Amino acid sequence: MSILIGGNDAGQVTLNPKYANRHGLIAGATGTGKTVTLQCLAEGFSDLGVPVFLADVKGDISGMSQPGKPHPKVDERVAKIGIENYNQRAYPVAFWDLFGKKGTPVRSTVSEMGPQMLSRLLDLNETQESVMTLVFEFADQEGVLLVDLKDLRTTLEYLGDNSANMGTGYRVSKASVNAILRRLLMLEREGGRKFFGEPALQLEDFMQTSRDGRGMINILAADKLIMSPRVYSTFLLWLLSELFETLPELGDPEQPVLVFFFDEAHLLFRDSPKHLLEKIEQVVRLIRSKGVGVYFVSQSPSDIPDTVLAQLGNRIQHALRAYTPKEQKAVRVAAQSFRANPKLDTVTAITEMGVGEALVSTLQKKGVPSPVQRVLVRPPHSRMGKATVAERKAILDRDPNMRRYGEAFDPRSAHEVLSERTQARLKQQQDFESAERTTKAKSKKSSGSSRQSVGEAFMKSVARSLGSATGRELLRGILGSLLK
Repeated sequence: MSILIGGNDAGQVTLNPKYANRHGLIAGATGTGKTVTLQCLAEGFSDLGVPVFLADVKGDISGMSQPGKPHPKVDERVAKIGIENYNQRAYPVAFWDLFGKKGTPVRSTVSEMGPQMLSRLLDLNETQESVMTLVFEFADQEGVLLVDLKDLRTTLEYLGDNSANMGTGYRVSKASVNAILRRLLMLEREGGRKFFGEPALQLEDFMQTSRDGRGMINILAADKLIMSPRVYSTFLLWLLSELFETLPELGDPEQPVLVFFFDEAHLLFRDSPKHLLEKIEQVVRLIRSKGVGVYFVSQSPSDIPDTVLAQLGNRIQHALRAYTPKEQKAVRVAAQSFRANPKLDTVTAITEMGVGEALVSTLQKKGVPSPVQRVLVRPPHSRMGKATVAERKAILDRDPNMRRYGEAFDPRSAHEVLSERTQARLKQQQDFESAERTTKAKSKKSSGSSRQSVGEAFMKSVARSLGSATGRELLRGILGSLLK
């Protein structure tokens, strides 16, 4: 069974699921139909029993949870493409949300995120990234958990205050620690506090099927998250990395075990350091053997680095505008990324296509790209647009993921352990200072008592002198001088 993309006068154009894990690209200018194409592919994978993950950047994919509505234009396109037994139907959907408002909360722990991802998230320089690495090494050595940002902050402060007494291996600059702490504060304001914590997401919960055997379509509410581009792209990259590290090797399966759509993909590569780009390239290259297909969604192929673009075998290109020299160059790049078709002027077609049309090339037998074709994209079976608040709530109310992840909890972790250790050290210091003050007070009192004893002895000596004859003469001499 193949996934229907659309059709033209020559017939229907499909995607072979055997090569779906060779990744893909959906590109095109705003308003040309990329979201509908994404929706159609997600439906096709779900019908095959393949779970899907995608980010709803504009908030208009949630309608997949509801059946589509009949419309004359839909009927017309169905007839042109020659789709038999077309019907409107809902798809099994699970809603997720980093902020926990429009879906099940998604959380990770600081430890799972790792120093490299956190450094990118916080936009740290090389020196600050080395400090972050030391934080993780210290936590591992001390056996303390880094769960949330509170744990990370406390550990940073602990190292900053005590590194001088911990040996050269843990010596850190107080200025670097303070700079990272300021970045943490900015991340918290962007919603990072809600993302880090327990219970942390288990990736197998993204890889479920419904009772009728269709793959679950996991929709991440990203309309608010996209306002923090670095958080958005880092979260999706972390998710890909976790899938890569967690899933077993499958070789070349008949169909993917999961398909991952990365919308607004240019955000992943913008301002990324070289070592991170290399990591992205490695993950994309190797994750296909884990049975995961990754589909980047962006405006132009030029948004994707060449090393990554070369690995995207299935390509769907919607219209591009070409008014400026830069845009004209992007059109040429997009046209050159396809296997040529002598019957089609690809450069001209890219600028002429209407909404819902696309240039398509997919992998065929032995993984060879098909010649590019101009295609009418099929209409989705599910609703094109948003689910209502009530519809979304009804789905969340019966979602077992909400029962599993709905309530956060705070385990005993680095914050508690290191705070107790700091308090114990402060108390020990206070007890020492108190004992020292007591010792000094006793010493002072002893010295005062000694001086008082000498004075008393003198007075007693004077008294004894007054009682003697010499004393009486002395007294009379004193009195006589006073009476003169």
